[in-house]
Amino acid sequence: MEAGAGLVAGSHNRNELVVIHGHEESKPLKNLDGQVCEICGDEVGLTVDGDLFVACNECGFPVCRPAYEYERREGSQLCPQCKTRYKRLKGNPRVEGDDDEEDIDDLEHEFNIEDEQNKHKYMAEAMLHGKMSYGRGPEDDDNAQFPSVIAGGRSRPVSGEFPISSYGHGEMPSSLHKRVHPYPISEPGSERWDEKKEGRWKERMDDWKLQQGNLGPEPDDINDPDMAVIDEARQPLSRKVPIASSKINPYRMVIVARLAILAFFLRYRILNPVHDAFGLWLTSIICEIWFAFSWILDQFPKWFPIDRETYLDRLSLRYEREGEPNMLSPVDVFVSTVDPMKEPPLVTGNTVLSILAMDYPVDKISCYVSDDGASMLTFESLSETAEFARKWVPFCKKFSIEPRAPEMYFTLKIDYLKDKVQPTFVKERRAMKREYEEFKVRINALVAKAAKVPEGWIMQDGTPWPGNNTKDHPGMIQVFLGHSGGLDADGNELPRLVYVSREKRPGFQHHKKAGAMNALVRVSGVLTNAPFMLNLDCDHYINNSKAVREAMCFLMDPQIGRKVCYVQFPQRFDGIDTNDRYANRNTVFFDINMKGLDGIQGPVYVGTGCVFRRQALYGYEPPKGPKRPKMVSCDCCPCFGRRKKLPKYSKHSANGDAADLQGMDDDKELLMSEMNFEKKFGQSAIFVTSTLMEQGGVPPSSSPAALLKEAIHVISCGYEDKTEWGTELGWIYGSITEDIILTGFKMHCRGWRSIYCMPKRPAFKGSAPINLSDRLNQVLRWALGSVEIFFSHHSPVWYGYKGGKLKWFERFAYVNTAIYPFTSLPLLAYCTLPAICLLTDRFIMPAISTFASLFLIALFMSIQFATGILELRWSGVSIEEWWRNEQFWVIGGVSAHLFAVVQGLLKVLAGIDTNFTVTSKSSDDEDFGELYAFKWTTLLIPPTTILIINLVGVVAGISDAINNGYQAWGPLFGKLFFAFWVILHLYPFLKGLMGRQNRTPTIVVIWSVLLASIFSLLWVRIDPFVLKTKGPDTKKCGINC
Repeated sequence: MEAGAGLVAGSHNRNELVVIHGHEESKPLKNLDGQVCEICGDEVGLTVDGDLFVACNECGFPVCRPAYEYERREGSQLCPQCKTRYKRLKGNPRVEGDDDEEDIDDLEHEFNIEDEQNKHKYMAEAMLHGKMSYGRGPEDDDNAQFPSVIAGGRSRPVSGEFPISSYGHGEMPSSLHKRVHPYPISEPGSERWDEKKEGRWKERMDDWKLQQGNLGPEPDDINDPDMAVIDEARQPLSRKVPIASSKINPYRMVIVARLAILAFFLRYRILNPVHDAFGLWLTSIICEIWFAFSWILDQFPKWFPIDRETYLDRLSLRYEREGEPNMLSPVDVFVSTVDPMKEPPLVTGNTVLSILAMDYPVDKISCYVSDDGASMLTFESLSETAEFARKWVPFCKKFSIEPRAPEMYFTLKIDYLKDKVQPTFVKERRAMKREYEEFKVRINALVAKAAKVPEGWIMQDGTPWPGNNTKDHPGMIQVFLGHSGGLDADGNELPRLVYVSREKRPGFQHHKKAGAMNALVRVSGVLTNAPFMLNLDCDHYINNSKAVREAMCFLMDPQIGRKVCYVQFPQRFDGIDTNDRYANRNTVFFDINMKGLDGIQGPVYVGTGCVFRRQALYGYEPPKGPKRPKMVSCDCCPCFGRRKKLPKYSKHSANGDAADLQGMDDDKELLMSEMNFEKKFGQSAIFVTSTLMEQGGVPPSSSPAALLKEAIHVISCGYEDKTEWGTELGWIYGSITEDIILTGFKMHCRGWRSIYCMPKRPAFKGSAPINLSDRLNQVLRWALGSVEIFFSHHSPVWYGYKGGKLKWFERFAYVNTAIYPFTSLPLLAYCTLPAICLLTDRFIMPAISTFASLFLIALFMSIQFATGILELRWSGVSIEEWWRNEQFWVIGGVSAHLFAVVQGLLKVLAGIDTNFTVTSKSSDDEDFGELYAFKWTTLLIPPTTILIINLVGVVAGISDAINNGYQAWGPLFGKLFFAFWVILHLYPFLKGLMGRQNRTPTIVVIWSVLLASIFSLLWVRIDPFVLKTKGPDTKKCGINC
């Protein structure tokens, strides 16, 4: 479907499909008729068949026939643009160098269409023009074949475009052979494809022989300057960088020492109960055992941390060779949004603009925007974004702008003239900034309009917007940019941009974000079917334009790429306060835990900033490597190996019967697979066909209208019924965070591994809630999802043991992600114990000397900080970030995690569901203004209570020690230490409660209250204005009495 052809809306279940025209203004298209020769200026002309004359079949550079013949006869015989040698066309005389070419027309026989059609007749027609064949009885034709795609037929390689035309039984139209654009759709034939694969196989064999010493370099190759480039292209695209032993070995030694000390400490605590405070002692023992177990699950997955390096230059040398079609794999990019009021359209627009402008071949990028709220505000904003992209994308690529989200680029407080040498840059930047400001005004006008039309939107043609009822609307698809309409201001092609809103009806389970992502997987599989997919949240823009190339260094690496299911990037955020009060950056997790997992089986999936392999999302297992051959013994003497018995075959069986039996078995296996496809992937023949194309590509004989109709079908609300979507395929359902943990967990259980990529320039950046209440609600949603996963069928505690493909340390990490909210129960009790001990004058440990108390405290602090400091040493995380993470672990543990456990138990036991709340992405105009906003929520009650009782306990304990004398200070040290440990961890929470203090610093207020309470209690305890009742009365007996 061409861009701007209209909004397609419909429902497969109701047999409705409409195309709404005239909603947008028509975009001017580039006139392709009457091309002129770039050499002499004359018209290119036509061939004898009436087609446009094309001199170069590789790049389509416009050259007329006289200039072409002159260049072949007198010139260098090379195309001026791609430097490819001109081939002899039909009707042209031979010149020197044509002796090796066959005396046939290259253009007509380049793809060997007739041979290919005879080999795989009616390619994929059985799957594209009808339903599955099982259960219908025999075919009319005795020679009916299985669908050729299932039988091994090849598909057209991905180019990021819909098929321009279709072909049936006759010859393929000439438009599929000839290229008239400077950047054409790459459509090599199967014969050329076989030659490339054969050439790569020969290269690998030569490399192997060279390593064995059986093949030496040719004499001419030694002095060939191009050999260095070729050798560089054959090198790995990435490598592991192990952590230096001087950094990692001390870290491991401290972990072992800490584990031993922990074992001795728990033994001492269990064998020495406190009889006068048995309840406090027993509670503390249970908490400490749980903390030890949780620490082991968190610590040991970080035993093998690694770094990685990528080589983008080698990627270009291997897959982007000069004069050859670009061989980089296409990528489908998914952006998900729900509520335009909480996720502003301007934020989503910036994300889409950064995607369209990234450094990757434009014909290999397709951006799909999922509007799960069916909002016309999002639709109109995306239309404005597509129009602005025609100006923004060429500006970014011309001047190598970073980042390529305009809002972030124009607000950067850096020297934007650095490394800029073009004289026109300042003028064009000023003009582009004015264009962007006008674009923002138009978006703001749409937002203001949306607030004034509560009854629903009316489109320009007078019809109501199909998504006015967000819970009952048809599926909608609109192609904004792409073929025949996706040209920028300079006339160059733009990536495809597609708006998608899946169908929603009452009574159906839609599975929130995970369901929307699965709908995008199916739509993209029908329309473009790229082998790799990048998913982003609407507020995560591309900060590094080469981010996808970084991922391709792993996914397209011949050595490790085939077993990689996804490449996960760390999350980085903008707009966070300098001190990162509530640990929004989460650097300890992204820079320490994830590096450790990368050395085992790969990082967990975190919901955004991840490039997936489509075949892994389809539930396929990774390719198996060659098995190690079994030891065999000779016939002459007994050996340790087992003697291998050779099967006996007759000559007839070897030549005839064996092949027939093998063919029958293959046919049965294909038939059974075909019968199971619909049960697995759903009732769509086109989509099922696309799932079998490992290298991607669209079915070769489908018209754009058929593809769009099928795309509406696969996003219908009942499509997933009685299929494996959400259980074995795509994003896995089962929790409120179903888009995160379970999806990656299922892939790792199948044997896939993932990669953690941390480029020097962050790949993606997003926004995070810096307000205390919003931050706690976000953590509550994550923790609730973990609780639901723990009680689900896919819990890492008991799922995935069959096959043994999930490594044990990797399982430790997944178990920790499922049970960490339950740590809130012992943490809440442990944070309350210091106050109870201070108020009751009891302690959880037996009475020990002051020196022993100080020794235990010093040992506890030294082993804790030694582990942290050595961890920071190899990871590069600052000590301030580590301390903020420790503080928020306590804050979140006694508030959000506690509520998550309660709500999770209510949902499992009583069936009380929890509504999903979208985190607001809007930002305050004032710098960090949202940080000081106070929003009361019930999540604030537990930590506030803990703070108050610990402060009261500290005051009471110090007062009692002052009153009782020196001997009371020894037992008090341990109690005060744990009380201050709780107060220090909750200090950011206390600052959040107090809000902005314009005059008095927060620390002054805290200590003022604390000291005032101490002195008040002491004053009441001493009572200086009350006369003593003991001793003689001086008024009665005098001073000498």
